[in-house]
Amino acid sequence: MNRCAIVWFRQDLRLHDNEALSTALRMGEDILPVYIFDERIFQDETRFGFRKTGKFRAQFIIESVLDLRENLRKIGSDLIVRLGQPEEILSELAREHKASWVICNRERTQEEVMVQDALETRLWGFGIELIYTRGKMLYHTQDLPLPVQHTPDFFFQFRKENENITPVREPILAPSAIPPLPANLEPGEVPSLERLGYEPILYNEQADMIFKGGETVALQRLKYYLWEKNLASTYKETRNELFGSDNSSRFSPWLAQGCLSPKLIYQELKKYEKERVSNESTYWLFFELLWRDFFRLMGKKHGNKIFLKGGVQSKSQKHLKNNRELFSIWAEGKTGVPFIDANMRQLNAVGWMSNRGRMNVASFLVRELKVNWQMGAEYFESLLLDYDPCSNWGNWNYVAGVGSDPREDRVFNILTQAKTYDPQGDFVRTWCHELANVPPDKIHRPDLLTASERNEYGVGDYPKAIVKIEKWAV
Repeated sequence: MNRCAIVWFRQDLRLHDNEALSTALRMGEDILPVYIFDERIFQDETRFGFRKTGKFRAQFIIESVLDLRENLRKIGSDLIVRLGQPEEILSELAREHKASWVICNRERTQEEVMVQDALETRLWGFGIELIYTRGKMLYHTQDLPLPVQHTPDFFFQFRKENENITPVREPILAPSAIPPLPANLEPGEVPSLERLGYEPILYNEQADMIFKGGETVALQRLKYYLWEKNLASTYKETRNELFGSDNSSRFSPWLAQGCLSPKLIYQELKKYEKERVSNESTYWLFFELLWRDFFRLMGKKHGNKIFLKGGVQSKSQKHLKNNRELFSIWAEGKTGVPFIDANMRQLNAVGWMSNRGRMNVASFLVRELKVNWQMGAEYFESLLLDYDPCSNWGNWNYVAGVGSDPREDRVFNILTQAKTYDPQGDFVRTWCHELANVPPDKIHRPDLLTASERNEYGVGDYPKAIVKIEKWAV
């Protein structure tokens, strides 16, 4: 009897640089690639009552799974797809097919760890081994100069200790062939958005980019951004722009689902620097990959503390309240502060927001409204296309001043930010239709409009600001 290895795809929905897949091909003869739509991820709610996975990310995952199946079929295999609880389905599949191993990427945050621990317990009952592999990070933890528990809590120290010292391993090549599935094994259907309990997604004409899931599109985006449009050479200058699909790499949704390997990005970036240009912008792309690794290491080091109100510092946050009324005003984009409202409405409409927008709306919720930052983090968890537990919660820790970063009192001047990054108000007009006719010199100060001006510009029922905008006018 052939030795059977089950490859459990999780947030590694790709063939290239997939250590779990390459390990299975090295160890096994029969290979069963599996993806399971965990019903809890798509149906359960967060602590504050938001659906854990919003419709935009759900659709992105569906597309990614469909693309993975197609790519596996091209090399002779297929993807087994099931809907349910992975620990139950995988253990039964392993028992039925007398598998020797189940191989998967190890996850480090609580909900994912609980699932993999439950699976491991069940598999041990059948004498089947669960083998963990790596694939989320740029660096391999064993290559780092210090053990995870001794990773510096400050990013600048982490960067200093690694960026010119720690090697980035070559990405693993995608396999050219995989044995076919057993003839009696039904691959199963990839569920539709409606089957998972979501309303259909309607095209939004305001969206400046339509994200589609999958390794194929991810590799196309990488090629487009670096080689076809030469955009890496100006990344640092354009990354804070609010308009346009080319202002930043926008690799993050594909990185979050593992459709794109950070090591492959690094490899291509180094090749680009050698063949095209090496400058501050190309370095800044690498810098962002470092931040991503840092947040994941903080998640490994501090565990559930990144999800707690006091963060990794265990700080008292009694002044931050679970104020549902204020939170809803913020979440719906009805604060009366145009820059905040435009960013939140964009998030609600398409599941995406720029990094500049994220920092501003988070600061506003925490610093101005004094609302518990965990509510904002969970809302982002639900809606963001590129949700990644460590990056999302790490960034909210950072803004709330409860993370590992030493600058605790980080407060954004929203008016200055608006005038700097949306000087003509074009972004605000796109998402706040009530302000479409307001001229540039007044667009960020609707609080100064007279009754006749509100009537002249057709402002209508755009809300009055819930904070005093003039306090930023210094």
